[in-house]
Amino acid sequence: MKPTVSINALEVLDVRVGTIEAVDDVANSKKLVQLTVSLGDHQRTILVGMKGERDDPREIVGKQALFVVNLEPQRMAGVVSEGMVFDLGYADGLSPDLAMPERQIPDGTRAG
Repeated sequence: MKPTVSINALEVLDVRVGTIEAVDDVANSKKLVQLTVSLGDHQRTILVGMKGERDDPREIVGKQALFVVNLEPQRMAGVVSEGMVFDLGYADGLSPDLAMPERQIPDGTRAG
C-alpha cells in the first residue's frame, strides 16, 4: 500500500468519464498508443503505454473509462498527452483492464 494521504489530496484531481473514440499508433514508440477521448464538450489526446499489453489495443474503441484530465500536458514521442487513463492491474502483474462506469453515463461526468 502507498502512504496515507488526506482527502484534500484527492480533491485536487479532476477525474472524469470519457469515451474512447479512436486508438492510433504512435510512430517511433514501442509502447505508446494515442487515444482520442470525448469528454462531452471537448476531445483530448491521451497517450497510453498499451502496445504489448493487449493483442489489439483498438478493442477499447467505443468504451467509456475514467481519465485524470487536469495533469500538466506532457510531450512523449513527439505527441502531447493531455491526461491519463485509469488502467487497472498492470502494476500488479495482471492483464490490464480499464476502470469503467458500470453503465453508460454522459461523457465529462466527474468522479467523486
